[in-house]
Amino acid sequence: MSKESAQGEHPPGLQRGRKGQRIVSSSHLVSETAAELSELEFGLITVSNAFSRWIVRCMAAAGCPDLSALDVMVLHSVNHRGRPKKQNDICFVLNVEDTHTVTYSLKKLSRADLVAGERVGKETLWQATEAGTAACQRYREVRETCLLEAISAFAGIRRDELNAEFGEVAELLRALSGLYDQAARSASSL
Repeated sequence: MSKESAQGEHPPGLQRGRKGQRIVSSSHLVSETAAELSELEFGLITVSNAFSRWIVRCMAAAGCPDLSALDVMVLHSVNHRGRPKKQNDICFVLNVEDTHTVTYSLKKLSRADLVAGERVGKETLWQATEAGTAACQRYREVRETCLLEAISAFAGIRRDELNAEFGEVAELLRALSGLYDQAARSASSL
């Protein structure tokens, strides 16, 4: 243990702020100019994992226990607006670069009779089956029972106020998605 650590000193960027010690996953990425970015990224990591776990368990409670997080997202995307979807469009909307993972999910969902594909020319158009639409509806019911009521009670605010807050967070997350995509393109050209 170094002398600084023994005395409670922190590396640059990890000093205690108004809210106490910074909560980050990788202290080596913290810099004096972007400590908050490390906190944000740790938050994104933990939220991403918690969200993935949640949607898998929610869909299991809705009667489809063998789906991965991507399978659940693909099913909801295919069911969206009740219109047939091309695989490329599903990947684009979900921001999935590795199309083979969506191919695998579509095949798995098709074997489970939750989606069906129809060849139209060179493309396959995917649509939710009756069972797939029913699973999405049950998912919605479980979500409202388990998540929305808990959030409303925890936050201590009315649901309409909560929905407005969610809308603002969603806008920020979409903006961050664009920033991270641009940064990924920039990093690829280095």
